[in-house]
Amino acid sequence: MTAAESSIVTTQAGDNYLLITMDDGKANALSFAMLDALNAALDQAEASEQVVIIAGRPGKFSAGFDLKVMGGGGADMLRLLQQGADLSERLLNFPMPVIFAVSGHSLAMGALLCLSADYRIGMTGDFKIGLNEVAIGMTLPWFAVELAKARLAPQHLTQAVALAKVYDPSVAVAAGYLDEIVDPDRLVDRAVAVATSFGALNNTAHRETKARIREQLMDQIKAGRNRDFEGA
Repeated sequence: MTAAESSIVTTQAGDNYLLITMDDGKANALSFAMLDALNAALDQAEASEQVVIIAGRPGKFSAGFDLKVMGGGGADMLRLLQQGADLSERLLNFPMPVIFAVSGHSLAMGALLCLSADYRIGMTGDFKIGLNEVAIGMTLPWFAVELAKARLAPQHLTQAVALAKVYDPSVAVAAGYLDEIVDPDRLVDRAVAVATSFGALNNTAHRETKARIREQLMDQIKAGRNRDFEGA
């Protein structure tokens, strides 16, 4: 096990990509430990200038934030929310392409991470993808609203955010959570094929162009975060 690995996040290097796999044996909740492990793996990919693939355990990509922490409120809840926002920004600004192999259910912050990646591959099946915060009594943070406004299809925005609509993978493509879907047994192979094609891009041109197309979004997210965490 390398320094970038933990019991819940492992890495596997290919020719020009790093496959990062989340598996906590449950729903891949974004706990403090999960976020730390993901950032360590991203450090590894950034240092070696590798395209990133992030996958989940079969049937579960991520159910979002650790509800034990979120339900407890207070400083820990706020710190977890801030670290989730940090990860979202890091993915949006990552210097190499970021591909998600969305291996199953992806809800709440898990869905927001899908909106933070460059290319999202889902898989066919009875899986749920979406922002279900309103349905469970949570108001979506401002940074998340700005991200949803930028990455979701406009005609789906109100249903997806204010009405907590959860999508199956095929409709999640039209909504903007995913870019394509494949059969489950092809998910990782397809992600590797996409990573190989993205690996042929010029890293500098990719990084600088991505920064230009996301400049306005990053300004909006920064303003949203100021509203979310002002005085924290």
